[in-house]
Amino acid sequence: MKRMIALFLTLALLAGLAGCAGTTVVVGNCTCPPEAHEPVEAPTAAPDDLPPEGMLKTGLAILPSISKSASATADANGKADFDVTVVAVTVDENGVIHDCVIDSVAVAAEIGAAGNPVDIAPGSTTTAANSVQVLSKKEKGYDYGMVASGSKYEWFEQAAALAQFAEGKTVEQVKGGYSDDVDLATSASIYLGGYVAGIEAAAANAKSLGAEAGHELKMAVCASLETSVKDAGGMAQLNLDAVALTVSGEVITSCTIDSLQAAVEFDGTGAVTTDLTAVPRTKNQLGFDYGMVAYNASKIGLEWFQQTENFCAYVSGKTAEAVASIAVSPEEKPTDVDLAAECSISIGGFQQLIAKAFE
Repeated sequence: MKRMIALFLTLALLAGLAGCAGTTVVVGNCTCPPEAHEPVEAPTAAPDDLPPEGMLKTGLAILPSISKSASATADANGKADFDVTVVAVTVDENGVIHDCVIDSVAVAAEIGAAGNPVDIAPGSTTTAANSVQVLSKKEKGYDYGMVASGSKYEWFEQAAALAQFAEGKTVEQVKGGYSDDVDLATSASIYLGGYVAGIEAAAANAKSLGAEAGHELKMAVCASLETSVKDAGGMAQLNLDAVALTVSGEVITSCTIDSLQAAVEFDGTGAVTTDLTAVPRTKNQLGFDYGMVAYNASKIGLEWFQQTENFCAYVSGKTAEAVASIAVSPEEKPTDVDLAAECSISIGGFQQLIAKAFE
């Protein structure tokens, strides 16, 4: 009976997410057009990629969208719109999700009306870059306002229910709405839009980094919106860093970090010049295309994703306090000889990110 009650509560929470940006939830027969749900193929793990028995793989995914951005018109301002889903998971050798954490960042910058100088910092005439901190939906808590708008549950409560729904299932079972106790396919078809895509991508990204069954999964997101204005146009850019880590007691057992720089540019008439159909890629997805090595910006000949992997390996086995105490230069680059040989980029933001995950 308790399981059935929990199931019905989960279904109620899932249905409540229908109004969330970037999410489509349907209970019953889905009448959405086929293009409304874009599948993400989960690669079949090669035998060598499977974790040892009792070990877990840790995965992180950042799924951004800028498609809702719009040019200014003679009658209304436009916007640079950013909607990002962030998901962390741990999965076992059978692809079963042990833990899942979901968060999201949604923010928009205003674009001035057509025929007027572009202004994405309303009330400001500066041409210098402006940067403001952006809270995630989970961080906003009840201030996000879904309950105030009539929803029974707030966003962070519904996100927690979605994460709990995924735990104990494979990605395919999550996509099919399958439960070990009740076959939901007989009574409901559940489409979770970008959140299921995020779970699938995080599982596909998962690697054996040291996590074991019973270790706690933590995730943190730090985001800021940077805007620049000039006579010939301007830009709004969302900068987002995310970490997924597991801990045993106070000790980090696995860690993975990724970063996103998503920009929307526009001209002096307020018209968006960025291709809004293109999905911004994270630094890990860019890989060698990020260009640190190609443009001689890496003093040690390693690309951003390689240096970040080295940093994550270095902090595994350490406590949050030990990570915070890693010595850095005024530019926040590591001064420890061993770490500096493998990671020469600024790590101050990474230290803050890990500290935030432990809050």
